[in-house]
Amino acid sequence: MMTLTSTIERVFAGGLELLKPEGQCTGIFKRSLTEAARVELHGIVGDQHGDTRVHGGPEKAVHQYAAQNYARLAQAFGQSAEQLLAGSLGENISAFGLSECNVYVGDVFRIGTSVMQVSQPRSPCWKINHRFDAEHMSMFVANERITGWYYRVLQPGFIEAGSQIELLERHTERFSIDWFWQVQLSHRPDIDELLALASAPGLAADWGARLSERAKWLQKHAGKGF
Repeated sequence: MMTLTSTIERVFAGGLELLKPEGQCTGIFKRSLTEAARVELHGIVGDQHGDTRVHGGPEKAVHQYAAQNYARLAQAFGQSAEQLLAGSLGENISAFGLSECNVYVGDVFRIGTSVMQVSQPRSPCWKINHRFDAEHMSMFVANERITGWYYRVLQPGFIEAGSQIELLERHTERFSIDWFWQVQLSHRPDIDELLALASAPGLAADWGARLSERAKWLQKHAGKGF
């Protein structure tokens, strides 16, 4: 197994605020923590989510975003460049080095004194557009496959700026977060690849079910011009 390490630059968490212009409740506005944060099975203690149907919970307990991705976003959305700072996409962990290309579904990391497993990529939503008043930013994040990823917490503990991130286990050499999106976003993905991804060790169960259903649909409609 390869050696893969990084260091947390900053840890973010926060309460709920209103998102302009419609005033939806959101947890995207997070603050940088100056003390060690307790990580439990549902995430960082004190971190809140506006819509718990799609954010938070044990399969989306902690969100990490590659700090280097912000340069790409700032280049593509110059009008929002000053706002595109670490933490502004609502992530909990910001670090350099780890990315969608070298982090894989099911990877287990020791982060600070906690142990976490990569469960799924983040699915960017419209709130990113509203946060930066940039109509197509969430689509850009998705299409460029720079979404970040979620962890489930296997062992609670503490994390803070300066904590080490160390890969402990890798269950697949096939499905990086980047490759996950290449398969998922393909108009006509290879059915065997889709089924292999659906059964990737460590993948969140709801994603496994969705991918399996898509594969079944493609099998049923094979040769019908879809």
